[in-house]
This record gives sequence, C-alpha cells and structure tokens, in this order.
Amino acid sequence: MGRKPKNISKEAKKQAVDDERVRNVIEGKFGQAKRRYSLNCIMSKLPETSETSIAIIFLVMNLSRLLRQVNCLFLSLFMNLSKLGLRSDYSIVKADIKA
Repeated sequence: MGRKPKNISKEAKKQAVDDERVRNVIEGKFGQAKRRYSLNCIMSKLPETSETSIAIIFLVMNLSRLLRQVNCLFLSLFMNLSKLGLRSDYSIVKADIKA
C-alpha cells in the first residue's frame, strides 16, 4: 500500500510480473467457474453445505477438462489411423496393398 518505491531492482520487477501472471490464471478460473458453472449462485445457508457446493463445482470443472483431453486424444488417434490407410473398423484399405 502507499506510494511505490522509486528504485526497484530488475529481479523484484521480474518477480512481480511472474506473480501477476499466476494471479491472472487463477482469477480467470474463478471467473470461468462463475460464468459457466454458476459459482456465483450458491445460496446455501450452512458453511458446510456451501463448501460442498464449491467443491462439487470444481470437481465438475476438472472432470470436464479431463473429458475434453480424452476426446482430443481419441480424435487425434483416429485421424492418424485414417492417414495411415486404416479404417475405423481397423481393416486395411485394399488400394494400399500391392501384391
């Protein structure tokens, strides 16, 4: 708080910038939880119930991220199989076999 010091070392400036980057990522996740997962609409009366609701929201956020990663993995796997001349039923395309 108060006035910023006039002379700040380069290391202190770099550390401040790195801290801001970390804070931006964390604040962005909270914003996403409020917008997409209704974190701002929790109206529980008991503190334990509120904590449980918040934990479930973050669990759902992590599960949706995991599901998105798994879907991307399988999509890239099947795209690579089609480039190799394999069909989705794992049979080789006849045009690629030269006897």
